[in-house]
Amino acid sequence: MARRQTTDIDPDEAAHEREPFVAAPVLSAPRPVPASPPPGAGTGFDPGPPGRAGASDFGPLARYVRDPAVTDVFVNGPDDLWVDRGAGLVRQADWSCPDEARLRELAVAIVARGGRHIDEATPCADVRLHDGIRVHAALPPIAPRGTLLSIRIPPLDRPRLDSLTASGLFGEGAEAESARAFIDDAVARRANLLITGAGGSGKTTFLSALLASADPGDRIIAVEDVAELRVEHPHFIALETRQPNLEGAGGVGLDRLLREALRMRPDRLVLGECRGGEIRELLAALNTGHDGGAGTLHANSLDDVPARLEALGSLAAMSPETVARQAVSAIGLVLHLERRGATRRLDAVGRFGLDPAGRLRVESVG
Repeated sequence: MARRQTTDIDPDEAAHEREPFVAAPVLSAPRPVPASPPPGAGTGFDPGPPGRAGASDFGPLARYVRDPAVTDVFVNGPDDLWVDRGAGLVRQADWSCPDEARLRELAVAIVARGGRHIDEATPCADVRLHDGIRVHAALPPIAPRGTLLSIRIPPLDRPRLDSLTASGLFGEGAEAESARAFIDDAVARRANLLITGAGGSGKTTFLSALLASADPGDRIIAVEDVAELRVEHPHFIALETRQPNLEGAGGVGLDRLLREALRMRPDRLVLGECRGGEIRELLAALNTGHDGGAGTLHANSLDDVPARLEALGSLAAMSPETVARQAVSAIGLVLHLERRGATRRLDAVGRFGLDPAGRLRVESVG
């Protein structure tokens, strides 16, 4: 089946009004189409000031996506909206949509704009829109309360280490200067880095900033499930997985993309997030001379990282001892992030080692 394509819509060419919860249609071939009115027109929804390109694709959520202070938007059914402006989630009591059917239509249209599909057979989808806006959608019946949307919104400016230092990532005063110098040295000497932390701790932002500080002559190839890295670097290339089509064919997974990336002569190989058996390919690649690589991993603390890697390795039929030997050889530093209120901090730095039983352990540095 031919892959669906979408067309950009010029609001100045609107010829008729459409319900605000129905995003612009997805077409089988590019052709001029009538546009919907600005989101919220005549409905009581405030579209908010212009700010972020593509925000109008989110219909009645556009004013939140446009807001430069907003980092996350969560829709939990037709009458429940939560927004994070950096200081924690706040429920928007004045927000609601007409009904579940309209919210579902919005979710389907947003996912289609990201080049994927969501329906009864595939009730969950993860897509990227525009400059790194990441959307996860889930439909009933797996979401009993109604359609769910989780929208992760990156800053308008691409991250750099200088801006993260100013925001307090490395602490304050002499502590910050020492930590920043340590990180700059790790990047310069091409250490392989694993960035860990809980959801929302800033792993992707930190990794983007680290890669931006790499030598401009380095060829950086990143492999991601959904492309989130926003790297200000002259030779940064991203590969993104592909969902199977409606016949179940054509899917391209992370493990396949990692193998393809190795054929593209990377100076630095990056895996956006380790979440499954692809950890085998990443460790193998970093053990064959590809220094300066990096990846991210969900973990609640630095001490939890070895168990997380062992769990992922088991998905690739790797024994704990094999994971340990590969990780010790492949990964130079573990950088663990933590979110404290509105602040994201580099909480701990560690190195992998082997315990007396030959299992993986992490030793704190500094």
